[in-house]
Amino acid sequence: MDGGISETRPKWRKVAYGGMQPGFDDNHTDDLFLEDMVMNANVVKSELLKVMQDSVSISQYLCIVTLVGLVWTYTLQSNLDENSLLLLDATLLGLGFLVLLLTEEMLSLNQLTYYILNIAFFATGLYVLAPIYQTLTRSISSDSIWAVTVSLIILHLFLHDYSGSTVRASGALKVPNLTSFVSLNASIVASVFVASRLPSRLHVYAVMLFSLQVFLFAPFVTYCIKKYSSRLHLMVSFVLMAATLALLYRLHPQLFVLFLGLLVFVSVVCPYWLIRIQEYKFEINGPWDEAKLCFNITD
Repeated sequence: MDGGISETRPKWRKVAYGGMQPGFDDNHTDDLFLEDMVMNANVVKSELLKVMQDSVSISQYLCIVTLVGLVWTYTLQSNLDENSLLLLDATLLGLGFLVLLLTEEMLSLNQLTYYILNIAFFATGLYVLAPIYQTLTRSISSDSIWAVTVSLIILHLFLHDYSGSTVRASGALKVPNLTSFVSLNASIVASVFVASRLPSRLHVYAVMLFSLQVFLFAPFVTYCIKKYSSRLHLMVSFVLMAATLALLYRLHPQLFVLFLGLLVFVSVVCPYWLIRIQEYKFEINGPWDEAKLCFNITD
């Protein structure tokens, strides 16, 4: 009879934070460990038509910024006088309020009065500062002004929030993030640079009012339209695209071709690429402890 004592090896079990188990290596797994493995559980398969529809918001804002650039160009070429610009400003302001009245369900009289007073103070302050804007960059060459302006507009487009998440959240105004602030400031500085090359104070005031109306309020108005009706949002976007392409063709046919190619690239090619690269997305979930990064930044 053997005097040794036979030892029964304990059954391996998963221990989350209990340390090593006697008789097993710290990286040991049994044969049933991978039975609970799930692949691509959280991967959402997108449809091409849905992605193309979402990309319309980007194309729409590209058209809006291009229309601002066209107004700047026609004004610098003396094809738009100050009276026409002021009429355009008043028309845009009226359309903006009309959109708010038709799309905002809970727009009260106090909110409407608040908007009107703020715009009145904003327009008055802009008129007082117009002479300063007119002479602000007098000592800088025009080539430098145009180069910086184009760079700022590109920066504005690159950092702009196309989802509208910084415009409103859960029915309340949300504080924009840093990139949205940089994008907005870039558009304002670009507007000041363009206005400083105009001949009269009234020109400067009209162009600055037009530019800031678009850059400040157009994202909010388009968000209200999109929230009210996706179909109406698509109609407005296609109208803006058609108007932008028509004005670009009138200005220069090559610009028309370039911008049309840009719209096709943003609205068709990029969504197609996104759908294709989803085939290579691979996500594994299982019974192991997965590392999850959580960022909680507080003031």
